[in-house]
Amino acid sequence: MALNRPAHAAKATTVTVASLLGDDKPETRIWHRFAELVQQRLPGAFRFNIVKNAALGGEREVAEAIRLGAVQASLSTVSALSAWVPEAQVLDLPFLFQDAAHVQRATEGAPGQRLQQRFASQQFVVLAYINYGARHLLTKTPITTPDGLRGLRFRSVQSALHTQLWSAYGAIPTGIPIPETYNALANGVVEAMDLTQSAYAGFRLYEVVPCLTETAHIWATGVVYFSQSFWSRLSPEQQAVFQAAAREAAQTFNTLMQADEAVSMQIAQAAGAQVLPAENRPAWEAGAHAVWEKMADAVGGEAAIADIRALAKAGG
Repeated sequence: MALNRPAHAAKATTVTVASLLGDDKPETRIWHRFAELVQQRLPGAFRFNIVKNAALGGEREVAEAIRLGAVQASLSTVSALSAWVPEAQVLDLPFLFQDAAHVQRATEGAPGQRLQQRFASQQFVVLAYINYGARHLLTKTPITTPDGLRGLRFRSVQSALHTQLWSAYGAIPTGIPIPETYNALANGVVEAMDLTQSAYAGFRLYEVVPCLTETAHIWATGVVYFSQSFWSRLSPEQQAVFQAAAREAAQTFNTLMQADEAVSMQIAQAAGAQVLPAENRPAWEAGAHAVWEKMADAVGGEAAIADIRALAKAGG
């Protein structure tokens, strides 16, 4: 979808943006807001071509395209970028964060700033962090304790941390890009997965995994990011405008996501989805803490984890 068509559009710089979902979801609406903000401050300078519904691939494929400069901007979970920046997995550690406010303190503080530098070294210019919400367990039949996962073929995010987490519970993790997940579940390639509530409805996964157990094991942090090759061609004034627009659009995204989660679960439950409480939480957390120990070196050492835990205390 093209936005901002001034009379002298031929002079505008086209910015190709990849979105996984459709116009009604925060993942796309954030880019409409971003384009509006840039148009207000730099009228006619840019034309935003928003390519929706994962037409340019899943997060990993889009990240490769951004590194090459073929796509200029997108959103991504930090999980999907961990192949290039393993330290970003600290934001994915299970049962590390208390709530959304704790996540925000970490990403806006020193931990988030350090990771921005690491992303930049891999050609990813991160202008803001976003919160996709908590990830929950999705299964074909009710499973509320870790024991129920033993032997299950589990669709996992393509990262070492996520693979280790589900292995710790006895599942058999398989990395599958999110656009391919529905068919993999429908065809029995995998039997369970985890995801945020918004994406659960956005990808209509309630049709193939109708049971959602509220584990909230990981807060799915994401980034608003640009290609380094594109960013380096912007003037300092343009960079400042993009930076400010990204921060404001990220706040809009977080607000939209909270509202979208409520609507998403109404849609899923109307279609027959079951929402179940997680039981035996100490057992869930025991598996998670084993992952902390295994991943400590990759995420920057125990000090990196301690820094984030200290921010929880600071927030009361």
